[in-house]
Amino acid sequence: MIEASQFVGAAKRLGFDFWAGVPCSFLTPFINYTIGDTDLTYISAANEGDAVAASTGAALGGHRSVAMMQNSGLGNAVSPLTSLNQVFRVPLLLIITLRGEPGKPDEPQHELMGQITTELLETMRIPWDWFPDQDDLVENALQQAVEHMDTTGRPYALIMKKGMVEPYSLGQVPGFEKTSAQPMSADIPEGADFPSRHEVLDSLVAAGNVQDTVLIASTGFSGRELYAIDDRPNQLYMVGSMGCASSLGLGLSLVRPDKKIIVIDGDGAALMRMGNMATIGAYGGANYYHILLDNRVHESTGGQMTVSSGVDFPAVAAACGYREVHRAGTDLRCVGEFLQAKAPAFMCVNTRKGVPEGLPRPSVKPAEVARRLMNHLNVNAAWASMD
Repeated sequence: MIEASQFVGAAKRLGFDFWAGVPCSFLTPFINYTIGDTDLTYISAANEGDAVAASTGAALGGHRSVAMMQNSGLGNAVSPLTSLNQVFRVPLLLIITLRGEPGKPDEPQHELMGQITTELLETMRIPWDWFPDQDDLVENALQQAVEHMDTTGRPYALIMKKGMVEPYSLGQVPGFEKTSAQPMSADIPEGADFPSRHEVLDSLVAAGNVQDTVLIASTGFSGRELYAIDDRPNQLYMVGSMGCASSLGLGLSLVRPDKKIIVIDGDGAALMRMGNMATIGAYGGANYYHILLDNRVHESTGGQMTVSSGVDFPAVAAACGYREVHRAGTDLRCVGEFLQAKAPAFMCVNTRKGVPEGLPRPSVKPAEVARRLMNHLNVNAAWASMD
């Protein structure tokens, strides 16, 4: 058994300073310790997939990052681990607890996952080892993880069994300031002709300075249309991990407060991981801008309806603690004005359906997009110069 400080201290010396996770009783000492360490950033994520995506965003910004979770929540993280970290080649350290360990009494809901945790990681091609239970094993375990992460640009996992870490009491818990933001609404005439997604993105590109902003476009047509308008080094096009753009942007924004991080979301993607809006409201800083383009359909899969027509996204954002919330009208000057809002800020833009004829797919590969963005941000990390 080790103390939390022994592992976290060794991890800090290797540069691990960004931690995100979802609580598990096995992880309590780590979570309590990292919350109280002012040299570390800890994000309490709404689910395990968002913890992975937020940590990945921090890694894009050049910071070694950790995502912690119970093995029962590993299923929530499969999408970003396989379609974000794998394809963009951005590494992070996973600490996964082994509930339902074979031969050990546990709750029935953990039984199956306890049997297949290691197989699931191997299926996802994520190498793993047992979490070190002695102080003299910590350094070697971390060095092995770092070597893999730095040479492959992909995640590495440590599996923690029960009782491996000494208890650590929770100190003072940081409070979250909740604002009473009211959605700022523009007049939308009856039967108004909403702008197209392409028109909104065009206005956003025109309003944003390449040197000062980063644009992260959700999977689907948002990324493809942004690429078609102007393929710039400050842009990242999500090609998978649907719904994770907002959490990826959160992680990047926290480690790069010198840039305005602009997340371009869709209604279907936002609905998929709407819990992350509460996380943004709690942790988001003065450089986080969240734009939701709502056309009420899953357009890239054939136009099936979403349920967004019954959802008041600006009211949700206000309730989640965004400092400023906008409901856009049809005048696209509001896009540029929004980038001067007090952040974390949210704007919902109703758009009409439709895709430009002959819309291309990005010719640049996801891993190349990630490397280009990191180089644009002057990230000095082993994984920033990978082929």
